[in-house]
This record gives sequence, structure tokens and C-alpha cells, in this order.
Amino acid sequence: MNTPLRATGLPIAAVERDTGLAKDTLRVWERRYGFPQPGRDANGERTYPLEQVDKLRLIRRLIDQGLRPAKIIGLDMQALAGMLDEIGKPRDGGDPERCAQFAAILKFVRLHLHEDLRRTLQQLLMKLGLQRFVSEVVAPLNRVVGDAWLRGELEVPEEHLYTEQIQNILRAAISAHAALRSGRPVVMLTTFPEEQHALGLLMVEATLTPEGACCVSLGTQTPLEDIRNAATGGRFDIIAVSFSSAYPARQAIDGLRTLRSGLPEQVSLWAGGAALQGAARKLPGITVFESIDDLPGALDAWRRAYCATQA
Repeated sequence: MNTPLRATGLPIAAVERDTGLAKDTLRVWERRYGFPQPGRDANGERTYPLEQVDKLRLIRRLIDQGLRPAKIIGLDMQALAGMLDEIGKPRDGGDPERCAQFAAILKFVRLHLHEDLRRTLQQLLMKLGLQRFVSEVVAPLNRVVGDAWLRGELEVPEEHLYTEQIQNILRAAISAHAALRSGRPVVMLTTFPEEQHALGLLMVEATLTPEGACCVSLGTQTPLEDIRNAATGGRFDIIAVSFSSAYPARQAIDGLRTLRSGLPEQVSLWAGGAALQGAARKLPGITVFESIDDLPGALDAWRRAYCATQA
């Protein structure tokens, strides 16, 4: 009876990475709500059918929007997708021009129209400037693309096409602003081990560089000990770490606490991303960002505090 589950299911560690839901959360839901309902492999370990993993992704997305698990776990996929659609609709009707642009971009992604996608994104960048492009286009568009993928409207290669194009455009724009860097603060950008998503780092760099910050990216998946060693060397003023929705929230929180305890007091630790939504109260001594728009204000506050120490 369990053979099909072993053939098509995922182990709990893979489900945690895929959905961003901690292993303990999955086990608690299983006992409390009767979902998910994993099978067992030959060693007695849980294996989760792929359709249940798809539902868990939707549930995680809705929880990120503030819904309670008890209210949504019993719903079917169609109802969950409908709720996600409603949440994603602009509350004021939205900007018709921007909605049309996003619809066109999604079409280009679905049809693999690389040049049309690149040209449309580049035009928006030129029109809005780098910071507004990140805030008004990339951030909401990431949600639109993510929701489309969760609903099965985009395949993995199409999502990768979108991500690659956005990253290429941001890297080129950041390079063009390099002359604006003033030297302080010096910001290290990286992710923890097992976090492979680099787009969040680029969005942060694209927001801070026009403000004159000197950003140094170590790329993704840097061991905590390496982050600490670089910070204690005295080169960096701020360590900025990004977490995608696929990263387990508890793992992110535990890792940030460990990192904060090992950093010099004068080095600030900033963190953000979908995995940390609502986690600020659990992370004293760490600046947690709910929105990319909050970065310039935090940078100004850092500079005022730094100037006060130098006076």
C-alpha cells in the first residue's frame, strides 16, 4: 500500500525546505488537524505525497498574509487558491497601467519570450529609477510570479527565466550606480547555508547603493562562522541577511540569534524576507525588515547614530 507514496512522496526534510514550514509544525498539524497525512517509507520515516506538498505551499503563502492555520487547513486546493487570488487583488482597484504591465510580463514568462521580458523590465527601470523599480515593480511582481507558480500556472523553468532576467537587470543597474558609494556604512550581504535564493540580496543592494552605502556581497550559503570571522575583522558595519519563503522560519530565527551572539556589539545585524514575516519580536537586537521600503530610513538612522559616536 505504501509503495506509491515512497515513489512519489518527499521526506520531511525536503518538505521543510520546499514549503518553509518547520518539521515540528508539520508534525503538530498532523496531530491537531489531521493534515498533512504522510505515508511511511521502509524505515518508518514520513513521506509526503506531492499533492499534499502543493497544498502546504498554498497554506504557507496564506499564513504569510496573516491567516490562521486552523481556518484554512481543512479547505481544498480550489478554495485556498481562491483565497490567494482575493488577497492578491489590489484593495483600491490598483493602477490599471501597472496591472496591465504585470499581466504582460507574466505572459512573456509563460511563453518564454526572453527579449520582450527584458525590454519591458528595462523600460520600467529607466522610467522609475532603480529604487522605485525595486519597490514598485520587483517586490510586487515577485509575489505575482510566486502566486502563479503556486497555482501551477508557471513551471519551474519559467520561474527561473523570470528570476534570471530580474537578477541580470539589477546587477547591471547596481554597477552603474557604483560611483555613488560613499564608504560608510560597509554592508555585508549574504544568506545562510541552504538558502540559495540571491534575488533578495540584489534587491537590498539595489536599494542601498543609490543611498551611498558600500555593499559587499558574499553570495549565498555562507557558513555562520565565516560571517562572524568577516565581521570581527572590522571591515563591516552591517551584516544583512535575506531569507526566502522556502527557508524554515525557526531555522532562520535560531541562526540569527546564534550569529548575533557572536558578532561585535558595534556591528549591526539586519534581516528580512518572507521567512521572517512577523518574527521581529522574537529577535531582540536584530533589525528585521517587513518591507524593502524600510531600508532607506534604517540607513539614515544608522548614519545618525554613527555620527553621534564620532562627535
